[in-house]
Amino acid sequence: MSNNYIGYHFTVNPKELGSEILVAELEDKAFESFMETEEGISAYVQKELWSDDILNDVSILSNEEFIITYKVEEIEQVNWNEEWEKNFEAIDVDGKCHVRAPFHAKTDAEFDIVIEPKMSFGTGHHETTHMMIQHLLETDVTNMKTLDMGCGTAILAILAEMKGAKPIDAIDIDNWCYLNSIENAERNNCSEITVYEGDAELLKGKKYDLIIANINRNILLNDMQQYVDCLNPKGTILFSGFYTEDIPFIDESCTSKGLIYVKKFERNNWVSLKYVN
Repeated sequence: MSNNYIGYHFTVNPKELGSEILVAELEDKAFESFMETEEGISAYVQKELWSDDILNDVSILSNEEFIITYKVEEIEQVNWNEEWEKNFEAIDVDGKCHVRAPFHAKTDAEFDIVIEPKMSFGTGHHETTHMMIQHLLETDVTNMKTLDMGCGTAILAILAEMKGAKPIDAIDIDNWCYLNSIENAERNNCSEITVYEGDAELLKGKKYDLIIANINRNILLNDMQQYVDCLNPKGTILFSGFYTEDIPFIDESCTSKGLIYVKKFERNNWVSLKYVN
């Protein structure tokens, strides 16, 4: 049996949400390996299991809310570790937080986070995660009961614990993210993080001092009241996952529910906002 693979290299816009949906659909096909790239994802299928029509009923490819293009290549004898390492670079946020894979060298950064993201999002490379890290770096979270909503790789929950937050709930609706978050929390010797698989329905009866929500505009607007209901007096909410042009919609929803705007970061048209109550 040949070890050749067919590789699809997708450019996805908007990247995070579109890539998550695309991977979920491709998992139902014969695709067996995925890697996040700067533009979207790469997906691989054994040549013996491949056919010309393998993408025919992948619905997101015809969804007008997403712009997705791709290139195809045949690859011999794929070494997945080598491919993954080739596509994942360590990052540095403001000289204070270093996010790296296990094969990267440790630096003297104050916060050294080791993750193995697989196909979960939130590696720190995306603008939204980068800005949320910036918010956390300048916020005193000591002893804050914290929620990381849409946790991805749990990188933000891990940083929150490193800065003294506790206890921490990390929630994601995606099973891959749920499992990867557990692995990454263990990899960073975190003892205050509990990971849950699900959505905002899990928030009933919960209370937090700090809420971190890096999702997308529509989900944030839909679940905003639940976040506000969960926030303790003098609590803080950090939002990201949307564009500059979405700010009026997010801000109107926040302020109408009693939240007070504090600060924003902008990066390549992506935005992260900080509110308190």
